[in-house]
Amino acid sequence: MKNEVFDFYDKTSLKSYNLDERMRYQLNMLDTLDVFTRKHCENVASVTCRLCEYLHCKKGFTEYCTIGAYLHDVGKLYIPAEILQKPGKLTDEEYQTMKTHTTIGFNMLNKDPKLRPYANFALSHHEALNGSGYPQGLTKKEIPYEIQIVTIADEYDAIVSKRQYKTHIGISDTLKILIENSQPNAKSRYKEEEKSVALTEMQELAKMGKINPVILRVLFKVVIDDIGYEISCRQSYVDDLKAEITRLNKVEKYDVKREKATTEKKQNYFLEGMKLYLRNGETIENYKQILAEYKEAYSTKKTQIDTLYNEMKIIKKLRV
Repeated sequence: MKNEVFDFYDKTSLKSYNLDERMRYQLNMLDTLDVFTRKHCENVASVTCRLCEYLHCKKGFTEYCTIGAYLHDVGKLYIPAEILQKPGKLTDEEYQTMKTHTTIGFNMLNKDPKLRPYANFALSHHEALNGSGYPQGLTKKEIPYEIQIVTIADEYDAIVSKRQYKTHIGISDTLKILIENSQPNAKSRYKEEEKSVALTEMQELAKMGKINPVILRVLFKVVIDDIGYEISCRQSYVDDLKAEITRLNKVEKYDVKREKATTEKKQNYFLEGMKLYLRNGETIENYKQILAEYKEAYSTKKTQIDTLYNEMKIIKKLRV
């Protein structure tokens, strides 16, 4: 039985908005340069779309934000690959170069009449409500609501991607960092042992009062909804495993009776009973190994589901 792979940023979670041909061209260019940046843009667009839905935004505004999120990092086309793809911490000089992707993207989109409405997404998605962001150092009143939405989606996916989560297990650590970013002059309410060590790159982002706490609370709802879906997917797989284990347990019971049978007739009777429950690829000789593998997978998946439920409980207790 194949293990399921759950991608909580799958494109199917994003509504099918029709992107302009020129926008698709920009995104295709981005993809040819750096697949990770392209994936990040898709993730940010997906989270942005769902944030807008939970915020009860109008469809037109949701579409506007979603497309803006797709295009927010287009300026990275002109950031040198050795900086864009550097695995370690950037030097001060490299960081200054990286920061130029905001103005580069703004100029790229602003030159095209069809892309111009989305230029500010490229320019301002690294601005912070407390004025600590770049490139203009805007403050709360100067940062449009749509930018505040994309900023939270952007920071969330950046942390998630760098921590390489393949599941929502451990995702509460990311949300704790974002909570600290949303509260001005607030000391960390979480003991060091309760959270993962923050990545060096995120230390620059750990400034208080950077992001909108109202939108952050909505992000919690999105994540909880996703965890519920992930649990559902895993539970379906667990149910299938349980059915397979039940079936092979019947084979094992017949096998025990066959071994205890005193006549060849009875042995053949129980042997035929075993065969009734065997499926393709399963034999009298290998069914015990397959059963053991199913039981191990069942135990592992059940533990993962329990961990996800616990993760959900943690997130529900988080307060912004």
